[in-house]
Amino acid sequence: MLIAGRDKGKRGRVLAVAPIRGKVKIEGAGIIKRHQKPAGNRSGGIIDKESWVDISNVQIVDPQSGKPSRVGYKTDADGTKFRVATASGHSIEK
Repeated sequence: MLIAGRDKGKRGRVLAVAPIRGKVKIEGAGIIKRHQKPAGNRSGGIIDKESWVDISNVQIVDPQSGKPSRVGYKTDADGTKFRVATASGHSIEK
């Protein structure tokens, strides 16, 4: 879920992550117009595509309440580490 910017409040799947740049692409958010030349089997024209969004403007959705939440980590008794939503404490599945 986006928490800042012109698409604030939108939800979508994460399409790509650039951890070195600190950016993510979210499905349906940050749409830009791209002028594209025809090449090979691809047609040209003006297309809509997702742009990179700063990772600080995105939060994961809490599985219990459906609201944005920060991510924390916990470990089981057997030593496995897993992610939890800090708002509710429920585990987050990938």
